[in-house]
Amino acid sequence: DAKHLVPNKMRDFFCTINLDQEEVFRTQVVEKSLSPYFGEEFYFEIPRTFQWLSFYIYDKSVLQKDLRIGKVSIRKEDLCNYTGKENWFMLQPVDSNSEVQGKVHLELKLNELITDNGSVCQQLVVHIKECHGLPLINGQNCDPYATVSLVGPSRNDQKKTKVKKKTSNPQFNETFYFEVTRSSSYTKKSQFQVEEEDIEKLEVRVDLWNNGNLVQDIFLGEIKVPVKVLRNDSFQAWYLLQPRENGNKSSKTDDLGSLRLNICYTEDCVLPSEYYTSLRNLLLKSSDVQPVSASAAYILSEVCRDKYDAVLPLVRLLLHHHKLVPFVAAVAELDLKDTQEANTIFRGNSLATRCVDEMMKIVGKHYLKVTLKPVIDEICESPKPCEIDPIKLKEGDNVEINMENLRYYVDKVFREIVRSSISCPTLMCDVFYSLRHLAAKRFPNDPHVQYSAVSSFVFLRFFAVAVVSPHTFHLRPHHPDAQTSRTLTLISKAIQTLGSWGSLTKTKLSSFKETFMCEFFKTFQEEKFTESVKKFLDDVSSTESKEPSGVSEPVHLKEGEMYKRAQGRTRIGKKNFKKRWFCLTSREFTYHKQQDKEPIFTIPIKNILAVEKLDESSFNKKNMFQVLHGEKPLYIQANNCVEASEWIEALCRVTRCNQKRLSFYHPSAFLNGNWLCCKATAESTEGCARCTADVPADTQIEIDGDRETERIYSLFTINRSKLQKLEEACGSIAVYQGPQKEPDDYSNFTIEDSVATFHTLQQIIDILEKLSESHEKYQKKRSSSAKYGSEENPIVGKVS
Repeated sequence: DAKHLVPNKMRDFFCTINLDQEEVFRTQVVEKSLSPYFGEEFYFEIPRTFQWLSFYIYDKSVLQKDLRIGKVSIRKEDLCNYTGKENWFMLQPVDSNSEVQGKVHLELKLNELITDNGSVCQQLVVHIKECHGLPLINGQNCDPYATVSLVGPSRNDQKKTKVKKKTSNPQFNETFYFEVTRSSSYTKKSQFQVEEEDIEKLEVRVDLWNNGNLVQDIFLGEIKVPVKVLRNDSFQAWYLLQPRENGNKSSKTDDLGSLRLNICYTEDCVLPSEYYTSLRNLLLKSSDVQPVSASAAYILSEVCRDKYDAVLPLVRLLLHHHKLVPFVAAVAELDLKDTQEANTIFRGNSLATRCVDEMMKIVGKHYLKVTLKPVIDEICESPKPCEIDPIKLKEGDNVEINMENLRYYVDKVFREIVRSSISCPTLMCDVFYSLRHLAAKRFPNDPHVQYSAVSSFVFLRFFAVAVVSPHTFHLRPHHPDAQTSRTLTLISKAIQTLGSWGSLTKTKLSSFKETFMCEFFKTFQEEKFTESVKKFLDDVSSTESKEPSGVSEPVHLKEGEMYKRAQGRTRIGKKNFKKRWFCLTSREFTYHKQQDKEPIFTIPIKNILAVEKLDESSFNKKNMFQVLHGEKPLYIQANNCVEASEWIEALCRVTRCNQKRLSFYHPSAFLNGNWLCCKATAESTEGCARCTADVPADTQIEIDGDRETERIYSLFTINRSKLQKLEEACGSIAVYQGPQKEPDDYSNFTIEDSVATFHTLQQIIDILEKLSESHEKYQKKRSSSAKYGSEENPIVGKVS
């Protein structure tokens, strides 16, 4: 959210997230507010290098261009200082001189020339080769050119390259010559005098500009290199473009307002798979360790300050290796030992409950979409008034009609849920089956506990949470407005209550905090609700195989607006790009003229042969990819690099098991009678580059096990001091038969068997030391192979 925004009158605001100058996400517009609450969450993989993560606040305009009020920009190197916690940031003014991205490749040389009379003078040669990653201007590739200057106390020689049209990666390949020192016999009158020692004060400056034609040129960035670094040697390097030195130092000192952000940024260096064998094996056998509290996975959750940090990579790793169900059963059993009353079963935030929560989010994504998305869309797009709290009713509201509306929505959501057991993923059913039997074993005299053990997850922590926060589960693109959010909250409360089937007796109605909810639920005193819940819970906690009735519905995977290259020809004979609505399901890939319209073009998933990036040079457009199928390739342009990466990943994932996938493809387009990449003239020529994703993989859940293991290694390393404390605690317990000394240091740890825990800790510490050595060797090798100034490791700032 933001507060105290200027101008000091109610306006419509939205916020964008940018990698450098490329917008990757945009919030919905919050109308008529000075302190807008956005409440939106974005999770994305970063598909390219970047310098800044920026957040821009815009004032929405109907007739004119949206006005940028201010920004928060955080350097990539500083993100770790803010990760995992909420921070208020003061908005900074937006200054065009500080809005830069991209890099430039230069070769500089200082030559000595001998004149006709034998004297020596020096000449500077600047070869500007190319640029990569320049920003889009108004959503289009820019028309860049460069100015190259030799600047000193008493001189400023400037030369200019040609303008390159419609490209973010211009190839200049132009060389410029500058006279640095004159021979002693030079007599021609000049406007400047240069002596030998002035070389210390000279610098080369390269400025990148977008040619504005009829409007003002736009500054894209600059770099500066002192001439003195070139003494008797040529110098070739890549440089990251920098803002002007006076950039972002506005004369305005007004308070523009502030923005509250919660940023979680992780960056891991993943080694080859064989380096993780020991740590991976130790984690995967956690469910077999007796007691489970002495296992590596459990110890990880004990030493992390926030259990969630440990749970996410742990669940993904165990899922990837099919070890999650036995581990959840083991930690749930430990949980149940401490549970004294059946009605509080699985209500806390323990390792077991968090593991199940995370598993449901990962595995149940599609289940939620097919079950809830249609009804959530109806509620959000055609909302009916549902407020039944007398205190919150507005003048003119009819509480009876509102109650009918709410009952209609609750009935519809409830009906969709209890009919959905056929779609519940097998893994969720297996986990619920384990939890149900563990609960019945722990409380054998309570017939209801086997149901409440499952409903506490599937209703309270899955469906009810998805209803109240549909944007978090990708059921809606944005956070709902205040009135819709209130409606969803009331529906969610009702679903939680209906899911806890044992509370549907009259004696339980008095437990409601709100009288109005108690009145509302008097209309639900019907046996069919109880029986429906029991049958649903029986179904989703059964390990019997489910036979779907009829043909299974296609699973909706992704949709959005992008541009595609026309398959036909326009009137003037040139193929153009058109905006279309794209939709990907488990069965087909389609595009439509508009959302909710019939598809114009359909490609069955089984017919897709490859999905690959397309070189920008093909059409001078960024973020392009191609879908190869039986006919001509379908060329598509995404709106930004994150969107392009997500579409390619989704398409690759759903097509990786196709029988006829290609092994080779053309990275460029077939234009004017030949392939731009290999110059072959036959359109049917086999591809000239190997496909990047020609190995079949799991189409359900895409998990990189090595990456998750690296994340766990990082967490253990960060919490090394706690591992040592736990090791000391185990030693103390073993010697004194109990925590005799300084119990505060380890009283929060769960130590059931000090000897087994100590043994596991020693294994963990030994593995950490070996992995640390491997990382150091890799970093040395990497720093020597990608030297400073290479394209992979460009120079930042001024060379000294």
